[in-house]
Amino acid sequence: MSDDYKTVKKEASDEFTEKRSRFIGWCKPVKTEEEATAFINEKRSKHWDARHNVYAYALREGNLKRYSDDGEPSGTAGMPVLDVILKNGLTDVCVVVTRYFGGILLGTGGLVRAYSQAAKLAVEAGEIVLMEKCALCSLSCSYNRYGKVSAIVAEHSAGLDDTVYEADVVLKFHIKPDKLPLLSKKLADATSGEVTINTKSEGFFPCSPKD
Repeated sequence: MSDDYKTVKKEASDEFTEKRSRFIGWCKPVKTEEEATAFINEKRSKHWDARHNVYAYALREGNLKRYSDDGEPSGTAGMPVLDVILKNGLTDVCVVVTRYFGGILLGTGGLVRAYSQAAKLAVEAGEIVLMEKCALCSLSCSYNRYGKVSAIVAEHSAGLDDTVYEADVVLKFHIKPDKLPLLSKKLADATSGEVTINTKSEGFFPCSPKD
C-alpha cells in the first residue's frame, strides 16, 4: 500500500437517458469496504424506487474488487462498471449506477454500453487525481525569517497544510520524500542552520500541479 495511486477527487454524479431509461452514475472516494457499502446503501435507500442500483468498487486495502449486477443479466452491468474503474487505473473508489427503467429493453450490448457510459460520466465528474505518498513535516522559524522560509518551502513543491503563529511561526507541510533532502539543505543554508525540518509521518495527497 506504499505506491502512489489514482482515485477520484470527490463525490460526484452525472446522468443520461437511453431509450427512456434514466441512468444516474455516482462515484465517491472510499478507503474501506465499510465506506463502500455505506455509499451503496445510501444510494439504494435514496433511489429505492429505481429498477436497479448496480455497483462496483476497488480498494487498495486487500487489493479488493467487488461488483453487482443487481438483477440485470449477468455480466451486463456490474462488470462494465468495474471495467471503467480498472481501465482508468483507479482504486479506493466506489461507483453506483442507478437505472430507472423506461419500458424499452436495451439488449445485452445496449446494457453494457449504457452502464459503461454512466460509470465513465460519474468518474469524469469526480475528477481523477493522482495521490502521492508524501512525508508530513513541520518546522519553526522566527517571524523575521518567515517570508524567506515560506518562499523556499513553496519553491520545492511542498504543500502547505497549516501555519501556526506562536512565539515562532510553525509551518506544517507535506512533500515528496525524494525532495526533502534538497529542501533541508536550502533551508539550512538560508538560515545558517537555524531552521530544521521535523518529519512526523507519511500520508497521501493529491499530486502538486508544480510537479
